[in-house]
Amino acid sequence: MSTTTSTKQIKYPWWYGGAAGIFACVNTHPLDLAKVRLQAAPLPKPTLGRMLTSILKNEGILGLYSGLSAAVLRQCTYTTVRFGIYDMLKEHLIPKGQLTNMAYLLPCSMFSGAFGGLAGNFADVVNIRMQNDSALEPSLRRNYKNAFDGVYKIYRYEGGLKTMMTGWKPNMVRGILMTASQVVTYDVFKNYLVTKLQFDPTKNSTHLSASLLAGLVATTVCSPADVIKTRIMNGSGENKSAMQILVSAVRKEGPSFMFRGWLPSFTRLGPFTMLIFFAIEQLKKHKVGMKREDYE
Repeated sequence: MSTTTSTKQIKYPWWYGGAAGIFACVNTHPLDLAKVRLQAAPLPKPTLGRMLTSILKNEGILGLYSGLSAAVLRQCTYTTVRFGIYDMLKEHLIPKGQLTNMAYLLPCSMFSGAFGGLAGNFADVVNIRMQNDSALEPSLRRNYKNAFDGVYKIYRYEGGLKTMMTGWKPNMVRGILMTASQVVTYDVFKNYLVTKLQFDPTKNSTHLSASLLAGLVATTVCSPADVIKTRIMNGSGENKSAMQILVSAVRKEGPSFMFRGWLPSFTRLGPFTMLIFFAIEQLKKHKVGMKREDYE
């Protein structure tokens, strides 16, 4: 995510991705909540609008932010790690003249996404459980007070590390797909807009256009892994493997199962992607947390 017109490759703080992720997460959480509940809901599934209306009616305004603490914890782990490692690899491994070359960017993004998915898995388990808790029967609810309470209860009473690593394989796959389809396509689209269509690299419109296109690609690429991951972590997978869930769901629901919730996913991931890259570009523009000697 380096500025293509810069004559000097500036080393930005490793935490920019996580900070931007928290900003985007807080602003799009209701959409993410609705997406998770739609993916875990039985057939026939309601529309996104009806799901949001139902949450408002039954749980009130605060219900739209169920599990927010876990979602923030997920950004502090998953997003911070994948963006941080990606930028570090770009800085140290990719030649300066190849910063928009897919042959270099894809391996770096896949490696970063795998580590991010693994690092944030425990937070993802808590996040999905907290978001879907109110949709369960009262007797089945876990009633975590916040993310840290959820981590403690899972570790102490619900299977410990094994439970916290539930769904780590599809989560790593999703991390790989998300990072490759999100950060790489943002870099590539931004470079194309600047070099081919003469967009101004400093303009917000350039950043938002590139991030919207990246969000479209990321939603489509990640949809199958995202649906499977949600079902496993929520417990609706009945301890089946990812492959067993995939085969069973395709048999019962058809191939469209893999893209169930695509529209609510894009409705959430599109704005999320736009906001996270917008925030990153603003942090870079204003050199937040940097000393003058770091960029002069």
